[in-house]
Amino acid sequence: MADIKDIKISGEPTLDPQVCKFVVSEPLLDEGTFVCRRREMAEGSALLEALFGIEGISQVMVSGNTVTLVKNTPEPWPAMGQQIGGAIRGAFQSDKPLIDENVQKRPVDEDRLRTEIEQLFEQQINPQIASHGGRVELADVEGTKVYVRLGGGCQGCASANVTLKHGIEQAIRQKLPEVTEIIDVTDHASGTNPYYT
Repeated sequence: MADIKDIKISGEPTLDPQVCKFVVSEPLLDEGTFVCRRREMAEGSALLEALFGIEGISQVMVSGNTVTLVKNTPEPWPAMGQQIGGAIRGAFQSDKPLIDENVQKRPVDEDRLRTEIEQLFEQQINPQIASHGGRVELADVEGTKVYVRLGGGCQGCASANVTLKHGIEQAIRQKLPEVTEIIDVTDHASGTNPYYT
């Protein structure tokens, strides 16, 4: 392992001001993605404990050499950056593993993902796109992959891809950052009543 002084960390803001991705020059997790939503889940994992020790951090997602943080404080990311960098570097010096392998082995709760996505569609997304005669439904959940189907005015609509990428995907990722892929399974060729052409 590199000396902690040599570990480089760079912050990459996201479209959501409450979410920021940090890229680390050393690997943090060998495979997959791990999401930690609660401080008690962090116990035994040096990296998670250190990051949850920073006031305002409410969620941590680790994948490869990146860590994506969600905050619930108005303090800007640049002001928190030094503390975050110190926490990440400090975790490498701990006797504990960065992420405890017993925590990593917890399976993804597909039923919970399905329920939360269906609620998101019903309560937030469908009311917004209904004015265009459109709707979105959850086709399937497979691990951390989510399959969606657009219908009504969104099926075959020229703006469907924009709606999906900048509206639906963003809302899903903001609520459920453990989702790794969102796949559109709509048969757009059979759309008969696009709102916008």
